[in-house]
Amino acid sequence: MTSIATTGTLLPEREIVPVLGRDGDYEQLLDWIGDRRFVLIGEASHGTHEFYRERARITKLLIERKGFVAVAVEADWPDAYRVNRYVLGQSDDKTAESSLIDFERFPGWMWRNADVVDFVAWLRSHNDGCLDERHKARFYGLDLYSLRASMEAVVNYLEAADPLAAQRARDRYSCFDIVGGEGANYGHAVTMGWHPSCEREVVAELVDLRRQAASLLSRDGVVAEDEYFFAEQNARLVHNAERYYRVMYQGQVSSWNLRDEHMAETLNFLAGHLDSVNGHSKIVVWEHNSHVGDARSTELGRAGELNVGQLTRVSWGDDCFLIGLTTHHGDVSAASNWGGPVERKRVRPALVGSYEDRFHRSSVENFLVRLGVSAPEALRATRLERAIGVIYRPETERSSHWFHAHLPSQFDAVLHIDETSAVRPLDRTVLWDAGEPPETYPTGL
Repeated sequence: MTSIATTGTLLPEREIVPVLGRDGDYEQLLDWIGDRRFVLIGEASHGTHEFYRERARITKLLIERKGFVAVAVEADWPDAYRVNRYVLGQSDDKTAESSLIDFERFPGWMWRNADVVDFVAWLRSHNDGCLDERHKARFYGLDLYSLRASMEAVVNYLEAADPLAAQRARDRYSCFDIVGGEGANYGHAVTMGWHPSCEREVVAELVDLRRQAASLLSRDGVVAEDEYFFAEQNARLVHNAERYYRVMYQGQVSSWNLRDEHMAETLNFLAGHLDSVNGHSKIVVWEHNSHVGDARSTELGRAGELNVGQLTRVSWGDDCFLIGLTTHHGDVSAASNWGGPVERKRVRPALVGSYEDRFHRSSVENFLVRLGVSAPEALRATRLERAIGVIYRPETERSSHWFHAHLPSQFDAVLHIDETSAVRPLDRTVLWDAGEPPETYPTGL
């Protein structure tokens, strides 16, 4: 793929919908969404306050006015399920913030931040006002990094339901004990031939749990169904995570695809589970743009990567709606290296000729634009697009954070917020409080 020249038609005002921070900003977006069952909302970084805030505003409207009953996020299943219990009034946590305590793994600020606290508190308040259990909104995680926590969750569930089955699970999962149940350590040990694969054990536990489903579900009530589903998904996560960590040292594309296949599969299982509880259910998904936007429309897809947005479109067709979020410049919460402390960094102005540059040149700072066949002429060519994950390296801006994409087929709509600010972590660091020093890197690298 190649990008077009830096010249080009700017977006006409008639083709964009201003977002002004007022009631009614998203009426047009709700019309575009219609009665679709899945709305996937992305973000161009994992550390931008406005992305979290506006994603929450849209989600609240989908819950209140479109009947959505679940939010599924790019987070680990057991950590998010603690939040789910809180918003349903089924936990001992007293506050929204305390329900987020299990998000200990890097990057903690991605979910342990002020915006998520506000949204979780809203979910609890909304649910407390629901007389019908089926209308309560739930909160789930789709990711697969929680190998050890998910094994513990399976054993804890069985300990209460069937102690003998719990012992069998404990014996099988002891295969991971030599590496402390840590996924990366396990994958490295297997790859180097220092430790045998635990594949047989995790498959046996998943099969055993499913074989016991009827007896485990003999208790009445939605809570019993939810708890079994929680345990089964943890066992499935252990199975998929075991494979993920074994291949992560063999190639980036293979591990990326396994992860996104797991998340898309979890979304499908979740839809089936909620259908059994509520009838026809609708789900909002919160993930990075790189997971939400259809990979087939990017250079990453041409290199072999697939993602949740692509797989959801394949599975559900026109019953899903993909929304990307972009920015031109501002601040972001991010680390300099994997596992490093959170810092407050400046997001450099978008590269000239990129989609974000085109948006920046518009007469409106913050706006929605419809894509697909309705995309404005100025957006129909392949251009550069930015992606900042939990790491931001401005010293290698171009090579680390930009890729070519065809935006009109990647998303169904985009929300652009021209200047953004860093999400506020609950666990701030000295580096975050200080912010980034004056300009140290040239732009456009």
